[in-house]
Amino acid sequence: MGNIDLLCRRYPQLNACRGAIEAVRDVVITAFEGGGKLLIAGNGGSAADAGHIAGELLKNFCKKRPIPEDIAAELGEEEASQLEGALPVISLPDFTSFYTAYANDRHADYGFAQLILGLGQAQDVFLALSTSGNSKNILHAIRVANAKRMKVAGLTGATGGAMCRHCAACICVPERETFAIQELHLPVYHALCREWEDYFFK
Repeated sequence: MGNIDLLCRRYPQLNACRGAIEAVRDVVITAFEGGGKLLIAGNGGSAADAGHIAGELLKNFCKKRPIPEDIAAELGEEEASQLEGALPVISLPDFTSFYTAYANDRHADYGFAQLILGLGQAQDVFLALSTSGNSKNILHAIRVANAKRMKVAGLTGATGGAMCRHCAACICVPERETFAIQELHLPVYHALCREWEDYFFK
């Protein structure tokens, strides 16, 4: 049984989102295959989720991930044995020093947008996390990502909010209260992380 099949079996309410989940999966696969990276942002609990997703992708999640053979040969057995295959992802909420400096000089709502401007490239994907879909700093970041011709994927609640109109793919889990939305976000992104891991580390 596939990861998304298992997800929808465990959480039947997510069957309504299946097409969107698969679309987000595919957008990110295309980016990684093209040499791009995944940039993730959110506020509060969604900021923690951004770091959680990055943690699952930058090291082993559910299976062993060998590092490239040429790198392993260059490093030697001892060093190579301590490293794990990784996918390129950056959790934007983790730039604490940047945010304190930026908010001291500019409007804090544009912090994520500034990071997208500085770090994003056309081959990258911006994964926007917002339970309401209306977080101002997320919307500003989406505008910059679209201006840079990046793909934007969203993870939000039932209403979708303003951000879904500006995403190439947007997962709107069928809940309306923040805590309930976040309770469904976790199994969704775990399933996605397993999909990406299985695809790139066969």
